Amino acid sequence: MADLRSFIRDVPDFPKKGIMFKDITPLLRSPEALERSVQALAEPFRNAGVTAVAGIESRGFIFGSCVARILGTGFVPIRKPGKLPWTTRRHEYVLEYGTDALEIHDDALGANDQVLIIDDVLATGGTAVAASALVKALNANLVGIATVIELTFLDPRKMLSGVNVHTLIQY
Repeated sequence: MADLRSFIRDVPDFPKKGIMFKDITPLLRSPEALERSVQALAEPFRNAGVTAVAGIESRGFIFGSCVARILGTGFVPIRKPGKLPWTTRRHEYVLEYGTDALEIHDDALGANDQVLIIDDVLATGGTAVAASALVKALNANLVGIATVIELTFLDPRKMLSGVNVHTLIQY
């Protein structure tokens, strides 16, 4: 099996000029690369007592639901505003190319939950911080954050001090 990095495609100037987007769709297309990536995302957390996996919209849903299945837990979606049908908590954050917000159902997690957050890319850390804030707002414990890609040149971990962060590929 080739290095997972070989399944990531660079797309210049997406979603706007000056951004080099890391496209994971070739990785998703390969059954072997997809399986290897979800196993590797789950591995450090197999014995961490995770009771719920929270995936960040939208590509975090793909990886997160697979990791939840591997860990034998349920899956909790963290979505863009207005996408969830129940009462929600909301947290606004800054992206590397704008601002946004995330929401979670008010009853998605509780004080006994040990939560692993999954996403595809850790860039500036803003999305991960927002998702972490939502988990904590529901009194759940954040076990860690796992992503396929980390853009280290943006120094995202400075915003995640004290958080167990696991990434598969670093640029």
